[in-house]
Amino acid sequence: MATDLPETPPVGDGRPSRKAATVADVRRWGQPPGLKDRRNEEHWAGRLYMRDLSPYVAWLAMRFGFSPNQLTYMMMACGVAAGLVVSLPATGTGALWTALGGALLIQLYLLLDCVDGEVARYLRQTSVTGVFLDRIGHYLSEVSLLVGLGLAAQGGWATGGYAELGLVAALGAALIKAETDNVVVARAKSGLPADPAGGERALRPRSTGIALARQAASMLRFHRIIGAVELSLLILAAALVDVLLGTETPAAIRVLTVAVAVVAVAQTLLHLVSILASRRLK
Repeated sequence: MATDLPETPPVGDGRPSRKAATVADVRRWGQPPGLKDRRNEEHWAGRLYMRDLSPYVAWLAMRFGFSPNQLTYMMMACGVAAGLVVSLPATGTGALWTALGGALLIQLYLLLDCVDGEVARYLRQTSVTGVFLDRIGHYLSEVSLLVGLGLAAQGGWATGGYAELGLVAALGAALIKAETDNVVVARAKSGLPADPAGGERALRPRSTGIALARQAASMLRFHRIIGAVELSLLILAAALVDVLLGTETPAAIRVLTVAVAVVAVAQTLLHLVSILASRRLK
């Protein structure tokens, strides 16, 4: 914990120093107008409840002297720990407890994901490094949770078909994020601005058939089951079903593992086609 960081003085906008800030101050300068409306960036759980809680934690983080990057490292640790906890060899109610532990750690991961940005905006410490670490944190957390799910379905830390499906799903989740990030990389290497002209229109595939398929997939929201927050809740629900069924093997967890592997592979291919068929690389 860093407690000897210099306080950030006001710079003409009446903003109190980090030690003098109130929760209301954090909301005012850490949550700018329109933050919750960023549909492509703000998670539904953030809009629904986490952004109401995060200013209190951001206030505490500033009081204790945490930097934005330190909070991001903590976020990354929570995401990786969630996958580790879910993977712990357990059966019956024990598996339910590991699933609950993973879900709670993912909620803490989401909370810190909100808090690090709020502290960075309040202290005017937003940086390219912070954005990079944030992206790496999302990669690590989703991959860890999917690998953990595969191991839980396998029934322990052992190799086997379900563990391999978890790895396939994790690879798919990472590739989907890499496809999105590499649009920016490709445009930068070509001397183009990060965002294509045309806004939302540029994201739509030029082919009517592909555009309709993309819209249908977006409405069904199957892709969300490989997201860390949604997946952690599905793992908890599947573990509860297994307890209620009283099966010797984690049947529901195994069904979920197969489902996420199929969705991850399909989404990887569909996302790639959607990018190539759009104006994002023009």
